Amino acid sequence: MAQELAGALAEIESRADISTIVFQGDARDFSAGVDIKAHLPEQIREMLTAFHAVIRAIVASRKITIAMVRGRCLGGGAELASVCDIVYTAKDATWGFPEIKLGCYPPVATVALAALIGQKRATELIVTGRQISGEEAAAIGLATRSTASGELEAAVDRTLSDLGQLSSAALAHTKKALYAWDAIHFDKGLARAEKIYLEELISTTDAREGIMAFLEKRSPRWTGK
Repeated sequence: MAQELAGALAEIESRADISTIVFQGDARDFSAGVDIKAHLPEQIREMLTAFHAVIRAIVASRKITIAMVRGRCLGGGAELASVCDIVYTAKDATWGFPEIKLGCYPPVATVALAALIGQKRATELIVTGRQISGEEAAAIGLATRSTASGELEAAVDRTLSDLGQLSSAALAHTKKALYAWDAIHFDKGLARAEKIYLEELISTTDAREGIMAFLEKRSPRWTGK
C-alpha cells in the first residue's frame, strides 16, 4: 500500500492541473497505523523504507495536502496526517502514537511533532502513548480545526473551493517558502531517527518482545535489554 501510495503521489506531482491532495480513510477510520507484524525486526527495514518514502513525498510535495480525519488516527496514520499542510478532524476522532507500548517509537513523530505542538506535549504523547480526541488535537495544534463528524466533509469542501480559485503556481511557491527552513531539519532528523531505529532499537530484546506480546495478546515482559 505504501508503495502504491508513493507511486500515486509521484504521478499527481507531475500534473500542473492539480493543486491539492486530500487524504482520508473510510467512513469509520482514517488509519489504525501500520500492520503490527511489519514491526518485527526482519520486516521493519522494508516497512520503514516504504512508509518514509511516502512521508518524504508528502513533505516535499508542491501540492497543498489536506488530511480529513475520522475515527482512529494512530501510529503511522497519525504521522501521515501530521505532515499534511491542513488537517481537519472530527471532534470524536482518536489520535495517538502508541508505538512505545510495543517497545518502539514513531520516527516521523519524533522529528516533526515538537515543531507542531511544542517539545513538552510531543514528548508526553510519544513516551506515554496517550491517546487524545480530535478536539484536543486541534486545541494543541496537531490538527488545524475540529468539527462535528457530520460537518467534516463540508469543512474540507469549503477549503477545496477556496483553494480551487487560486493559482496553483502561486500555491506551490508559497508552500516551498513556508517550509524552506523546516524541510532542511526534517530530512536530517528523519535520517537520524531511522538510523537509531534500524541500527540500535530493533536489535534489543524488548523490541521483539513488545511486538510478540501484542500478537499473542498478552502483556509484554520487559527486560530493559
